Amino acid sequence: MKVDRANPLWRFHGITPMAIVFFAYLYLPIIVLLVLSFNENRLATIWTGFSTKWYSVVLGNDDMLRAAKNSLIIALSATVVATFAATLAAMGMARGRFRGEGGVAAMLTLPLLVPEIVTAIATLLFFIVIGVKLGLISIIIAHTVFCIPFAYLPIRARLDGMDPALIEAANDLYANEWQAFKRITFPLLWPGILSGAMLSFIISLDDFVISYFVGGAGSTTLPIYIFGMIRIGITPEVNAISALMLIISIVFVSISFLIDRVRY
Repeated sequence: MKVDRANPLWRFHGITPMAIVFFAYLYLPIIVLLVLSFNENRLATIWTGFSTKWYSVVLGNDDMLRAAKNSLIIALSATVVATFAATLAAMGMARGRFRGEGGVAAMLTLPLLVPEIVTAIATLLFFIVIGVKLGLISIIIAHTVFCIPFAYLPIRARLDGMDPALIEAANDLYANEWQAFKRITFPLLWPGILSGAMLSFIISLDDFVISYFVGGAGSTTLPIYIFGMIRIGITPEVNAISALMLIISIVFVSISFLIDRVRY
């Protein structure tokens, strides 16, 4: 049987059905969750009619709102610090080759490769050894370190795509480093910075494992609160708050993707 090697992979027999099964397996449970969040019945898995009352119940739950507030405080704090650190790291790495560059680059992206449970346990042990009290501050510190790679990669990609001749031209016009950064680098780099910040924010907001291990009394985040709710069974409130978090995540990731595609 002669195979046309010029054909792309998706034209081979069986690829299309496999792709359909893959996407159905990936997204069908999410669609079911969204639909059941509008279920009128108290039993989450038995559909009896359309209703939005569970969203009102969620927004009127003081404990849940308190957990959401904690999540927002942690996510915003970690995002600001992680994005600032990632910007400095990306600019430093983009200056030129130096001894140990590969090792530094590997260290910056290592949290992406290490299982999150390992990171959480190691961070917890580190905090215990140095005597850090577990609470909001410990979660912010842990999230900041965890989010740096997510902010670093879009920023570094943006820097790698910049024309170095622009900075050289600025230097020829007697601009110092700050002036070159302010007038040339930053206007071209801001989409990458904003994209990295939004990714860091949504990663921190949705994180459960690290927050669960390094959190303390009074630092319950929204994912931890949801975990506590599902231990007594899936309810429409769980579906509603999960749907809200899903929508927020999709919006932020989509905006981050669109911003990162902004041309120079």
